[in-house]
Amino acid sequence: QVQLVESGGGLVQAGGSLRVSCQVSGRTFSSYSIMGWFRQAPGKEREFVAAFSWIDGTYYADSVKGRFTISRDNAKNTVYLQMNSLKPEDTAVYYCAAAGNEGAITTAYTYHYWGQGTQVTVSS
Repeated sequence: QVQLVESGGGLVQAGGSLRVSCQVSGRTFSSYSIMGWFRQAPGKEREFVAAFSWIDGTYYADSVKGRFTISRDNAKNTVYLQMNSLKPEDTAVYYCAAAGNEGAITTAYTYHYWGQGTQVTVSS
């Protein structure tokens, strides 16, 4: 059974940093074509944050480019999202997602597996 479990969320002041993690199990880590992070703020739709594809490399939403970094540790089957220079508008539930096939990297329907989410709150 495929499982994605996020951790590392919390409360941080504006300008601070936070790293969220996603532990992946159930399939060989490298068998996922795309690993990504999305977020959803209250009253808003889920939006793409960052992802990496074995074929196309890494992608970032314009709103986080230069501040967030996605990375992975194959030995630990873990994907990370390092978030620096956080802003109050980054406040959201952050979801890890995995896709078994290549597809539109920034679109939620591309991803087959989702974690339960971890709350990130940035205070002003």
